[in-house]
Order: sequence, then C-alpha cells, then structure tokens
Amino acid sequence: MADSIRQHRIQEIEELRKLGIDPYPYRYERTHSSRDAHNAFDDVLKAGEVLENEKVSIAGRVMALRKHGKSIFFVLQDAHGSIQAYIRKNVVGEDKFRIFDRYVNIGDHVGVQGFPFKSKTGELTIFTENFKILCKSLRTLPEKWHGLKDKEIIYRQRYLDLISNRESFERFILRSKVIRFIREFLDARGFIEVETPILHSVTGGANARPFITHINVFDMDLYLRIAPELHLKRLIVGGFEKVYELGKNFRNEGISYKHNPEFTSVEIYQAYADYTDMMELTEEMIVSLVQEIFGTLKVKYQNVELDFTPPWRRIRMRDFIMERLNVDILEDPDEKLMQVLEDNGVEVEFRDRGHMIEKLWDLVEDELTAPTFLLDHPVEISPLAKRHREDPRVTERFELIIFGREIANAFSELNDPLDQFERFKKQQALREAGDEEAQMFDRDFLRALEYGMPPTGGLGIGIDRLVMILTDSQSIRDVILFPLVRPESGEVVGE
Repeated sequence: MADSIRQHRIQEIEELRKLGIDPYPYRYERTHSSRDAHNAFDDVLKAGEVLENEKVSIAGRVMALRKHGKSIFFVLQDAHGSIQAYIRKNVVGEDKFRIFDRYVNIGDHVGVQGFPFKSKTGELTIFTENFKILCKSLRTLPEKWHGLKDKEIIYRQRYLDLISNRESFERFILRSKVIRFIREFLDARGFIEVETPILHSVTGGANARPFITHINVFDMDLYLRIAPELHLKRLIVGGFEKVYELGKNFRNEGISYKHNPEFTSVEIYQAYADYTDMMELTEEMIVSLVQEIFGTLKVKYQNVELDFTPPWRRIRMRDFIMERLNVDILEDPDEKLMQVLEDNGVEVEFRDRGHMIEKLWDLVEDELTAPTFLLDHPVEISPLAKRHREDPRVTERFELIIFGREIANAFSELNDPLDQFERFKKQQALREAGDEEAQMFDRDFLRALEYGMPPTGGLGIGIDRLVMILTDSQSIRDVILFPLVRPESGEVVGE
C-alpha cells in the first residue's frame, strides 16, 4: 500500500512539472508564522468576522484536509504550531483550485497568501487568495489523530515523531532552553566556555569503557572521550580560574532508560573552590532553572511531586547504606560486603572493595526521590577526588540524586600529584586485572599537576538526565533527538 502511494505521488510530481509547476521551489516569503497570526488576530476577530484588508503570507506542512466540493479546509503546521486555511474555487479560479484539489496531499508543504477570518466555530482561518506548493512528500504520515506511538519508529525516525507529536517537539524546545539557561547562568558568573579534544590518546575523568578509533596519519589507536575532566583541569593549571565545557561524551556501555553511549554533559571547574562551593553552585543553578521554566519549585515527575525548594537534603553515602543494608562500607571487611551483595542476588565481576561498594550503592540509589546531595564517597571509588579533610578514608565528593538517578557529580579536585600517582597505579592494576572501565594512567596529566594546580572545585551535570526530569520523560532516549539504535536495512530513495 505504502509503495503504491509513493509511486502515485512520483507520478503527480511528473505531472506538475509538465504543467510548469516546480514541486520543489527554492524559497518562500512569509509575513507570519502560525504563532504570529494567532497573536495578531485571535483577540481581534470574533466568530464570523473577516479582515479582508489585512494580507498575510504563511507556510507549513499540510496536516489535515477537509474537502467540500468547491471549497477545502486544510491545516498548516510550522515550528510554532498550526493554523487553519480555506480555499474556494470561485476565489482562486478553476485551474488553481483543480491543482490544489488534485495535487496537494497531507504531508506536503504549502505557502498561502490571503487574509484572516474566524469561522462560525470561532477558529482563526486564512482565506486563501493564492497558494504555492513548496515541497511534495512521497510518503504518507502516521494518522494525525493517533500520533506516533511505536517507540522503535520514534527513535529511528525522529522526524516522524516531531511531525506527529507536538509534545515531543516541545520537549526538544525545552531542552534547548535548558542548555541556553545553563550557559547564560555560568557566563554571568564569570565562567569561560572552552572546547577540549574529543579524540584522546589516553582516556580519563570517569570509570567507563571507551570507544576505540584509529588515526591513519600516526598509525595509532585513539579513544573517543569519556569525559573532558583532565583537559579542563590542565586549563586550571594553565591559569584559567573558571571554565566550563558543554558537549558530547562517549562510553561504550549498555543502553537503558538512563544510559545512552553518546550523551551530553556540562563540566565546570573553579579555582580556589571546593566541593561545598560546587554544591552551592549546583543548587542555585538548578533551582533558578526550575523556577524559570515552571514558575514554581514543585514539579511532577512520573506522577511524583519533586520539591526543588532549597536547601536540599544532604546525606553521607556510608550512613545511607548502613541504614538500608546494615553494612559499614568503611569498617566492615570485604567478606561482609560480599555477603550482603550475595544475599541480594548481586553478582560482582571484580571482587575488589571499590566495585563492591558501587554495587551496594546501586541497591539503594532508587530510594532517593527528592533532590539529595549524596556526600563523601570512599577513596576506592573516587580516584580523582581529594581526600576528606576530616576522614582520609573518604573523599570530598558529592553526587546529586533525583528520583534515584545521578544527575551531577562533583569533587574537591585532587591536586596532590603524589597522591594522584598512587591512585592511578591502583587504577592501572585494575585494568591489568581485566577491568576495562578502570581509568588509564595519564602521565601528561600528572606532569601538569606537578607544575601546580590551585585548590579547585569541579562539577559535572548530565544534561540528558536533567532534561528527563524537567520534561517528565521515562527514558533518556526520549530527550535525545537521535539516540543510538541498532541499524536496519531500509529502502533507498529511487529504488
């Protein structure tokens, strides 16, 4: 069926060209978007009224057609919404009307010139005096009244999702607003936006398996960055005091509702600051963002009310795990930690203490719903964070947890090159034992630290997960325009 429709529309294109009509013209001059027209005329006109002297030119995709013999109502959709238009044979002429009637289909782009009026039902409508076909579509759209529900199609063919689901379209508009707000917030506080390499010869900044690529000119393997952290801290060594980078990271790991191998983060570094300063920055930025978007600090996510009113709750990782699992991650022996994991049906591939602590945390993370700062992670799972000034077994680190999801991660950054050397050695030992997610030994970063990095606070925020919360989205793939999906074998245009 779809193929026969496509072939029929190809025939229509050939017929239009024989009539001297280009079905793919180069441009069209608009005076109004759909939103402009509604803003200008909705409150001016009453049902049945006409503004015949007010000329407008609009354009959009045809989303609905209702034919009534010698007249046709149709709906045009653009980036700002939709608007109804009306064409009548005795106004545009028989030849023009026949072209519209025969060749304009749902999915086509059309430009319309005319004047506004309100229908008897009170709907703003453009009375068409002239029109132009701007793009002929070859494929049919999903049924407008059902929208597009198939998640597989949504993720593979986001363009169809955006055409069919206004809610999805608005979700990505909001994502853009979030990113713009974060940039403006940081810029206003004296932070400088920088760009660091995507291609790394040594990966670092997180525990994750990297993607490997190859550079022919050097005949060597490189890695797509898993985090920009170590390059940004090199800039602090070099004299920058406030920097941030908002961009892509890549981790060769599984896909789930909260993981995509390609994701967006913002990483922020401030000289002469520590993790308490970054906590204040995080709270102020996100509170301001939520207030800006919603006009309130109480937001519904998955039918649960999240209250962003500061100050946010602060808990220590050790205390929370002890309270929930009755195991002390600082004092109890490895055997006790392992027994608790086994009792909860958790398998641990690498039975070192760091991996066991991370698995224990995974068991209880979902119990934190309201915005919460999780503090003071053990040294074993924080190879780039400064030891706590009061307890050297833990680090000055926090994660922001919202609805059981890690949204942010921050440290008082480790700037002791000798301590960093020992931490890298332990990570190297884990790699040699088969842990592909352990961090690599970055000798140039150590060299940079030996020139001296001032006390520094660092913060990373996962943009995708934050937008998930703010748009009430169940999956990270709902807030990434083109999430990674398994390739499919599809038709080639022209076959």
